[in-house]
Amino acid sequence: MGKAPVLTPQDADFPRWYQDLIGKAELADNGPVRGTMVMRPYGYALWERMQQELDARIKAAGARNAYFPLFIPESYLSREAEHVEGFAPELAVVTHGGGKRLEEPVVVRPTSETIVNEYFAKWINSYRDLPLLINQWANVVRWEMRPRVFLRTTEFLWQEGHTAHASYEEARDYAARIHREVYADLLRNVLAIDVVLGRKSPAERFAGAINTLTLEGMMRDGKALQLGTSHELGQNFAKAFDTRYLGADGTRQLVWQTSWGASTRMVGGLIMSHGDDHGLRVPPRLAPVQAVVLAVKSDDAVSAAVHESAARLRGAGVRVETDERTDIPFGRRAVDWELKGVPVRVEIGPRDLADGTATLVRRIPGGKQPVALAALPELLPALLEEDQAHLLRESRERREARTTEVSTVEEAAEAAAAGGWARIPWARLGPEGEARLARDAVSVRVLVAADGSVPESDDAPGTVAVVGRAY
Repeated sequence: MGKAPVLTPQDADFPRWYQDLIGKAELADNGPVRGTMVMRPYGYALWERMQQELDARIKAAGARNAYFPLFIPESYLSREAEHVEGFAPELAVVTHGGGKRLEEPVVVRPTSETIVNEYFAKWINSYRDLPLLINQWANVVRWEMRPRVFLRTTEFLWQEGHTAHASYEEARDYAARIHREVYADLLRNVLAIDVVLGRKSPAERFAGAINTLTLEGMMRDGKALQLGTSHELGQNFAKAFDTRYLGADGTRQLVWQTSWGASTRMVGGLIMSHGDDHGLRVPPRLAPVQAVVLAVKSDDAVSAAVHESAARLRGAGVRVETDERTDIPFGRRAVDWELKGVPVRVEIGPRDLADGTATLVRRIPGGKQPVALAALPELLPALLEEDQAHLLRESRERREARTTEVSTVEEAAEAAAAGGWARIPWARLGPEGEARLARDAVSVRVLVAADGSVPESDDAPGTVAVVGRAY
């Protein structure tokens, strides 16, 4: 009888594989309240690396970090009708505090457009105060009916940007800049996910926005995952909160606004984009640990070589960890690091040391080979870049192979049911066809121009709807 696999195979049960991997790679656990999660150190380390990369890009785009309260007066949300209607089913509302009923209920932050506008209205007086570009790192609460760790949780971590501008064009261009220079750059060049950029259909827009730009990735089971959004809010919230500025011509004018966010859902996207039946595969540019140097056996000379090799790799700019837990069987340790998706293992034992070599194991393309110890610092950085490119190429090829050009709603539904995406002219689908697809749990993920760029409007000539099933 064969040995049972460490993880449920993806082809047998993809959702079970996902849950198995989260547990066995020690990424997260379910929290005590339904829909919440506990992020374990390795899972949080992945999120920290995403934070660092995102934060640098956000600051390069000119935004500065701030913080707004977790509790928002219920009356704030009611000021923008579409916004409150869109979030009402997900709200957590506090009615009691300090042992007595509150005069006004407070909402636990589902997003911060309303409270941000309350303060933007105080801070913005003149055109000289614009643009105002703010970002915050925070947690939010949206009561989730069908929770899944990282993908849909009642409480999750994210960043949310909020900006105010003097003109529609400036706000539109800034939302597009965040979409392209912050989110697309991170997802493609760090997470190695070849996302599709475009607009949301009117039915899929953020509540209260006049346009939502999205980034959609195809997971290994063919489903879509929204990995970030950037919204043009127009003047909807400015009208509700009277957020105005004194223009250079002396007139009082409403600001134009954007908001944008990405969350711990990206960790779920990372898992489902790159993980295989042996565990995670973490892109080297993202990996908290790019290489682990393992002692095969307890031996003073081996231990010295492990530490020396790790120090030389750090000197070459590689993020390294050592593993000398020789009281644990070597095979189990190797499997643990494989589950965690560390890109490279450098294994050193007495025999290797006698030959002046190490066994180099590459997680992403697979395979192992003997390598001279002295060659590691020069060799590894180049191999890590090769592996980064490998994952991005694999992500793109999977999406292209599983995307079908169709001309009817029925063909689009069939392509989605078969485990892929369909591209159909938006003029042929339209809101009526979108509603028909929704009955089969298929949604319009993104609207793109025929050449794959972001269309200028929903009804721009040649606009194509990319449809599929989604998380």
